[in-house]
Amino acid sequence: MKRVMVRYKVKPDRVAENEELCRAVYDELKSKAPPGIRYMTFKLEDGVSFIHVASIETDDGSNPLSGIDAFKAFQKDIGARCDEPPAATELAAEVGSYGFFD
Repeated sequence: MKRVMVRYKVKPDRVAENEELCRAVYDELKSKAPPGIRYMTFKLEDGVSFIHVASIETDDGSNPLSGIDAFKAFQKDIGARCDEPPAATELAAEVGSYGFFD
């Protein structure tokens, strides 16, 4: 199992576009329901920062998001949408959780 958190800031005039692209990813995930992934996205209080958290639970470690067309579209121009580019952090050791990844 691999858990990753990605944080970035989009340009203020690109927030709505970023949210729309994120929603498209969730729509496709709901329709395809690929096994082995838990995924969530949050917009922070500043209105331009986003955090994505993914738990990859596939036997071979492959990321099911790579097969989602809407995710490919989300990633395509992310650099142009961002004031601060995505920074990924692997979440190494869970100390505890309640009802989050269960």
